[in-house]
Amino acid sequence: MNKTVEFRDWGLVDYQEAWDRQEDIFSKTLAIKQDNRTNNLTNPTPNYLIFTEHTHVYTLGKSGHEEYLLLDEKGLKEKGAKFYKINRGGDITYHGPGQIVGYPILDLDNFFTDIHLYLRTLEEAIILTLADYGIEAGRYEGYTGVWLDADNDKARKICAMGVRASRWVTMHGFAFNVNADLAYFRNIIPCGIDDKDVTSMERELGRKLDMAKVKGKLKNHIADLFHMELI
Repeated sequence: MNKTVEFRDWGLVDYQEAWDRQEDIFSKTLAIKQDNRTNNLTNPTPNYLIFTEHTHVYTLGKSGHEEYLLLDEKGLKEKGAKFYKINRGGDITYHGPGQIVGYPILDLDNFFTDIHLYLRTLEEAIILTLADYGIEAGRYEGYTGVWLDADNDKARKICAMGVRASRWVTMHGFAFNVNADLAYFRNIIPCGIDDKDVTSMERELGRKLDMAKVKGKLKNHIADLFHMELI
């Protein structure tokens, strides 16, 4: 098992560029696994933890509902946003500046082969990061992601998740609202949930956060929970 994980911060990039980069890494990892299987080899597969921010964009998962996007082409242009149908799970969501988008491209054969546990572990890393800032968060039964006040009618989502996996190699991941402009969520029915609010760390704490510091804490929690050796 190779638990070494290369950490990359791509900064602010267009969604399509990041998707293309992900697909390239993902396909190369799958090719190593296929070559190992075909030729009875044991070449280690690489692992990556990628953080990025995106310019304004709405993405729709493969099982999503396009009608949950409440803007037409003119509206998207006015908002300076793009729209993509993509190959992850989940419904529609928003990405933009001030939001940590995490793309773990991991071969789970190096960690554990359980997608449910994988999602719960990513959620736990977000929950622990929020706790570092005095924000109590948790899970909402029946939903993925990380929520505040999930046990009452003030429930609000602070981190969305949607992943893809093939032969236990993962891509896509999570979108964690730190300083995100929440007004953009009004143009969609986020994740198909029309009766729950969306929030951010900035909204909860009443101040902007240092993105680099939040990324550092989150990165370390992910590494600890997965027993990774980050490089």
